[in-house]
Parts: sequence; structure tokens; C-alpha cells
Amino acid sequence: MKSSRLVSILLLLQTRGRMTAAQLAEELEVSVRTVYRDVEALSAAGVPLYGDAGHAGGYRLLDGYRTRLTGLTADEAEALFLAGAPGPAAQLGLGSVLAAAQLKVRAALPRELRPHADRISGRFHLDAPGWYADADETPYLPAVADAVWNSRVLHVLYRRWREPTDVERRLEPYGLVLKAGRWYVVAGPGPRTYRVDQILQLAAAEEEFTRPEDFDLAAYWAAYQRDFLDRLRPGEAVVRLAPGVTLDRAANPRTEADGWTRVTVPIESVDHAHAEFLRLGSGVEVLEPPELRAKIARTVAELAARYGNLRARGGD
Repeated sequence: MKSSRLVSILLLLQTRGRMTAAQLAEELEVSVRTVYRDVEALSAAGVPLYGDAGHAGGYRLLDGYRTRLTGLTADEAEALFLAGAPGPAAQLGLGSVLAAAQLKVRAALPRELRPHADRISGRFHLDAPGWYADADETPYLPAVADAVWNSRVLHVLYRRWREPTDVERRLEPYGLVLKAGRWYVVAGPGPRTYRVDQILQLAAAEEEFTRPEDFDLAAYWAAYQRDFLDRLRPGEAVVRLAPGVTLDRAANPRTEADGWTRVTVPIESVDHAHAEFLRLGSGVEVLEPPELRAKIARTVAELAARYGNLRARGGD
């Protein structure tokens, strides 16, 4: 709609400064001619908008001009307050900052949208940690966050799982990730991933570093998770599944004459797969690897013997 497009032009110029008609057209996915007409409409409405010709030209708002119009719909206002994460913000030392920001945003909302924001923040709450996970002690999290923000080098004593367990590291922190209630810092050189709760000592240096321009934190984390899962499940098992039984990450499905489905699934280890497949009871038959099939067969035989004896005793 034209009205929402005019608001978008105002907000783009207000936040980005000077923009050409071509840049506005690309951002709004309209023609340059449409931008020209919209700019004329804004000028006619009294908006102090100026256009400069030449190579460095473009449209800009009069210095100091700020619009109070946010262009937020009711759904957008609700989503804005749903996105807040007070717990993680407090851990980062930003709890009061978040609260102040939400107050300012609420005050800037049109009066008719304020009830929507209040309703959503009162009905949804983000609780990131899992049910059975104790909260990690992360006393150095605010210092790590400050170093991420200001591109400062960190010298840490870090505890890892293999020997030697306690090692000194020089970190160039690129970003922080909160995963299932646990904080991780992604740092160069490398980059590599470190658990913030395993930092035993920390000293912030005056030395600054340059974050690689092509580093994408979200893309790195997605690749890191894929690699973690691949390392977690290094083996494979071939199994048959009864009709209606499914397994995550099952591959190469082939339906057999009796209606069962033969699939290949990744497994972490024989012991771990043994426990997981037993949970499916008679709905699964393990074919490979042989040691896994034999281990399950032994367990089933022991269970059959035990419950057979119980039936015999019950019938005496």
C-alpha cells in the first residue's frame, strides 16, 4: 500500500541518512518512477525532504527532523515485546538497559498499540534452560560480552575435558551464542568455540583486534552444530521398522514385502544405540552392525528368561 511505503521511505531516510532513488527503489522493491512520485507526495504533505543532484546526490531529511510515526502494526508491536529475553539480558549485564529501552519503545508506540504490547509481554515468557539442567555459573559473562562489543583481546585460563585440562588462551571474541541455557563464545584465531562457564580466570587486555569482515556468526554456529552432530554419531546401523514406527535422521528407506521398512540410521555408539533401540520394543529389528544385534539379542533373551520365571512362579 502507498501509505505504508511512504512511512518506509521516511524511516529509511531517518535511520540511514542520504539515499538515492535507485537505492530506495531496490529496498522497497518498486520502480524508480514510483519513488519519484512518493517523494513528491511526501514533499506536498510538508515533510522537509530534499533531493541533491550529482554523483554524491540523493534524498535526505532536513537535519534534526525526526518523525514520531513508527509504522508498527498491532502484530509488529506484539512481536517486538515477545522478542525480549530478560533472563539472558540480565546475565549480560543489560537488564536495566533492556527495561529502559522497552519503556521508551512503549512510550513511542501509538496509543492504540500499547495494549497489544502489554498483553503479549504478560502472556509469553522465554525460559531458555532445559528442565533438568542446573544453571551454569558464568561470572565472566559480562566481561566477555564487553570484549565482544569493543573488539578487545581476552587472556583466559580455560578448563577443557582432555589433558592438560587447564590451559591459557588468548581469545579474539567474535560473538556470543546462547544455546539451551548455556553461553558459548566464538573466538579467533580459528575461530573456535568455548564454553563461558569453563573460563576459570579472565584478564581483559587493552589490545584491540579486527573482526574478519566476512565472518557470519549465525552461519558459523549452524556449521558448528552440524559438525558436532556428525562427530556425535560416527557410526551407522541398519534396522527394520514396523509399520507406523519412525526414527529421526533415518535414511535410505525401503519398504519390504511384510510392510516393514528397512532404513539406515546414524548412531553414537553400540551401547547408546542398544539403549535407544530397546525403547522401541518389538517395533524395531536391528540387522547391522553384528555386535549391536548380538547385544540386543542377549538382553532380550535375559528379559524373556526373567519374565518367564515370573509367570511360572505366578502360576504355582
